[in-house]
Amino acid sequence: MNAPFKLRPYQQEAVDATLNHFRKSDESAVIVLPTGAGKSLVIAELARLARRRILVLTHVKELVEQNHAKYESYGLAGGIFSAGLKRKENHHQVTFASVQSVSANLDQFRDEYSLVIIDECHRVSGDDTSQYQRIIELLREQNDSLKVLGLTATPYRLAMGWIYRYHYRGFVRGEDDKPFQHCIYELPLSYMISRGYLTKPELVNAAVAQYDFSALPQDRFGEYAENDVNQLLSKHKRVTRSIIEQVVELAAERQGVMIFAATVDHAREVTDYLPEHETALITGATDQKDRDLLIQRFKQRQLKYLVNVSVLTTGFDAPHVDFIAILRPTQSVSLYQQIVGRGLRLDEGKQECLVIDYAGNHVNLHHPEVGEPKPNPDSEPVQVFCPGCGFANIFWGKTDGDARVIEHYGRRCQGLLEPSEGKEPSEYKERPQQCDYRFRFKECPHCGAENDIAARNCHECHKAIIDPDDQLRDALKLKDAMVIRCAGISLVAEGSKLRVTYHGEDGEELNELFDLGRPGQRSVFNRIFGRRFANGQAPKAFNSADEVLELQALLPAPDFVIARKEKHYWRVQDRVFDYQGSFRKAF
Repeated sequence: MNAPFKLRPYQQEAVDATLNHFRKSDESAVIVLPTGAGKSLVIAELARLARRRILVLTHVKELVEQNHAKYESYGLAGGIFSAGLKRKENHHQVTFASVQSVSANLDQFRDEYSLVIIDECHRVSGDDTSQYQRIIELLREQNDSLKVLGLTATPYRLAMGWIYRYHYRGFVRGEDDKPFQHCIYELPLSYMISRGYLTKPELVNAAVAQYDFSALPQDRFGEYAENDVNQLLSKHKRVTRSIIEQVVELAAERQGVMIFAATVDHAREVTDYLPEHETALITGATDQKDRDLLIQRFKQRQLKYLVNVSVLTTGFDAPHVDFIAILRPTQSVSLYQQIVGRGLRLDEGKQECLVIDYAGNHVNLHHPEVGEPKPNPDSEPVQVFCPGCGFANIFWGKTDGDARVIEHYGRRCQGLLEPSEGKEPSEYKERPQQCDYRFRFKECPHCGAENDIAARNCHECHKAIIDPDDQLRDALKLKDAMVIRCAGISLVAEGSKLRVTYHGEDGEELNELFDLGRPGQRSVFNRIFGRRFANGQAPKAFNSADEVLELQALLPAPDFVIARKEKHYWRVQDRVFDYQGSFRKAF
């Protein structure tokens, strides 16, 4: 049967990428399409082309219903298995289901499925006991060649980083196991906006006081405790009132306004300042019937303001929304993109969507994600080229006034090496090989191999590597040892010799002399300092002391220096770089 919809070029590319991948591999895959790109059409087309049984999973009934409707628009019949929709049909070739309902009825899904499609797949965790993983494992018992495809606009989780390992453009996303193996297609938000597929977001700074959440403690996910947020907001009721006054003023010419509040108490306060007959409040505790009715009234433009707390970030589609007010803090780029995405769908007469962030989240909507937790508030995404393979990595880092990278926090190059001659780049029979260049590393004392700074065993010889904490702890116990926390280094040339002085934070000093005129000592110096030159971005083999002095500003300083007492001086024994342990504070 012919499809009633003509797929956009990028949607067809996503479908083709899926077919090509699964013809060659059973490994799980991800498609990344921005909010509003029409993921449900891609799902419908894949389901239409399928010849065997497919299960389409998502986490909210609205998306189950939406994906099912797109599929049935082809004139095909599909089943729905969702308690929220009061339907439990699993006898069709294609079943659209909520993950909660399937997980609660696993005994009804013991047939052989060929493909599982997961919409909003960034919700899949790496936990083997999660609902998604339990379903996948059950279906794999019936078919060990089961294909798993995820679709999302935001392929990362706060505690995990990227949800996949390998990207089809030739780079890798971390060294740990991920819920998905391959990203096989990705389309940036900027592409959709520049080509008129999505409405342009008009990001403006608030002209009134904003909330300052920076002093609040964060959990391991980078989020804030509700009690802490409520306590802070209770002290700033004037700020909330002035924010809502500005929102109402700016909304005069707007069609639909969504306000994302920080907590339920905060949402109620916000609602009190808005016009009563034009406003609805939806929280996780809102009755489902009431929620559906309020959303319907908002979509029909009977209501202008929709206030919510973390419940309308996915599975909600109201194209007329042209004003997003963000009053909640978040470190989640994924959540931030989902929030802004509520206002980016096209609608007749809609020119742009006004987005005002009153919570100071400082998220770059178009180039938002590095994949690792932000090391400090001043960090920004920076591009760092690998000296080994030339790959342009994106790490957290810092730049100077001329946009030059002065510091970065990357560890290992994310580039994937080209396959051997005669093999196609997309051939996954052998896992892609990640470039082994490390910007930060811990050297194995047994074989000299470079390892990740957190490694306990050498990846080459597999022998144990001395843990820096144990190294420091043992040295501190010795009467004839000195351990300093290094604040910086200074250099002095003495002919062919180079004196390195390590300055401790408490004023201590340790000295070390390298004779760069002697090949052996020159090699040691270059292994310690030259290899780490410029944060590992440009490893250098120095030939003379004068050459080192000319470039000393880019020479690395260790975090700790350990020395042992000789007869009349202290001899530097070890230097600890890129320290991550518990001795960061003073002894």
